[in-house]
Amino acid sequence: MNKKIMNTIKTVILSLIAGAVGAFIVTQNSDNNIQADSIQLVEHGVPETNQYISSVSYSSLIPNENFVAASEKSTGSVVFIQTLSEVEYRTGGWMDWFFEPRSSQRVGSGSGVVFSNDGYIVTNNHVIMDADEITVIAGKRSYKAELVGRDPSSDLAVIKIDSDELPAIEKANSEEVKVGEWVLAVGNPFNLTSTVTAGIVSAKGRNINILRDKFPIESFIQTDAAINPGNSGGALVNSNGKLIGINTAILSRTGSYAGYGFAIPVNIVNKVFNDLVKYGEVQKAFTGAEFIDIDSEIASRISVQDLDGVLIADIKDGSASDKAGLKKRDVIRKVNGKQIMSKAHLEELIAKSYPGDAFQIVAERDGNMINKTLTLTNREGTTSIITRDIYYADELEARFERVSKVERDLLGIESGVKVIDFKNNGFFANLGIPKGFIITQINNKSIQKPEELAQTLQNIRGRFDIIGINESGRKVYYPFRR
Repeated sequence: MNKKIMNTIKTVILSLIAGAVGAFIVTQNSDNNIQADSIQLVEHGVPETNQYISSVSYSSLIPNENFVAASEKSTGSVVFIQTLSEVEYRTGGWMDWFFEPRSSQRVGSGSGVVFSNDGYIVTNNHVIMDADEITVIAGKRSYKAELVGRDPSSDLAVIKIDSDELPAIEKANSEEVKVGEWVLAVGNPFNLTSTVTAGIVSAKGRNINILRDKFPIESFIQTDAAINPGNSGGALVNSNGKLIGINTAILSRTGSYAGYGFAIPVNIVNKVFNDLVKYGEVQKAFTGAEFIDIDSEIASRISVQDLDGVLIADIKDGSASDKAGLKKRDVIRKVNGKQIMSKAHLEELIAKSYPGDAFQIVAERDGNMINKTLTLTNREGTTSIITRDIYYADELEARFERVSKVERDLLGIESGVKVIDFKNNGFFANLGIPKGFIITQINNKSIQKPEELAQTLQNIRGRFDIIGINESGRKVYYPFRR
């Protein structure tokens, strides 16, 4: 009898527990369905109570910025650029000696930003590189543009149109840009003119090793605003419609937008623009030192605790850093009172400076802080203003330039003449030597100046060898017979 009562009590207790658990599961599923329905219903716009619930869920994603005003303010200053290039095709074989090379026209496109009211426009160097004709399209009007100057080290170029009708964009201070603030990318992706996309600043001072120059300047503003082919040279603007950068690159495995784009800070753009317009060449400042970022492994090796700053990896003898008393393994902590966070940060400061500017350096050496004054120099090791001295050789139908001291030191050569450009089908073009090649010797005789190069090539007969350095820094021989 007692056993039956006990079994009955157990059955009742188990039933009560099962009922409670079942009720709890039903309640949870009901709550989950309400939450899911509220999100789904919001997308379709019903009903009012669920709209209120969902607006709370999504409000944090909607910026309190007036993108309409920023778009209206900036789009009129962003233009569409079309380029036309004449391209020659060679077989690379013996038939090139007997037949004229075939040629075709290549069309390119990109964006540009009106930088001043008298028709000066900034774009990317890679947008107009090798272009024989440049056309600017703004609205329904088109203009022929002339190249003012270009700077491969920053991937910037300046062109000019004969018009004062286009409004210059208003500039911000890129040093004041904050990670997380809303921005707009304005440009012409895929030939879709006046396109605006929105995002935030994802990072600053980003170095992505994309510029194939001997002295690249990389300190990009990173953004997740959609940037695609055709956006190059366009504007990255803040929520007030002011320019903070020139859109330049994307990080992608497909060639199209995949989450991140990169823009050159406007403070660097300002300096490059002013130098190209005033001097025809950017007045680059050099320290004569090589810097690397500090990670935990390097910090352990040099016995430092703070990972901020940059390590001096090498110093050229007689350079500005050498004269300032800096040494290898010094860690740069501050420049002119500003804390240095990375190599890109330091390079941005250098890029905005001029030869002759003084850097007040605070560096760590063997655990002690030292103070040094570093006076920046130009590419010839002096502090004066430099203008490009390009020599045109009539008979060769080509332009040449003497290699600067800082580039000679970098390549480890005593002299050399760089090939700037040449006319198609001219004497020098038929040699097949590319632009950017540095000629150091002809028949084992050193070449010091462009005039010497031109005279030697004009007078030479028979078999001869041209020796030099290609853009990858490798020594190359070109055998010829005339």
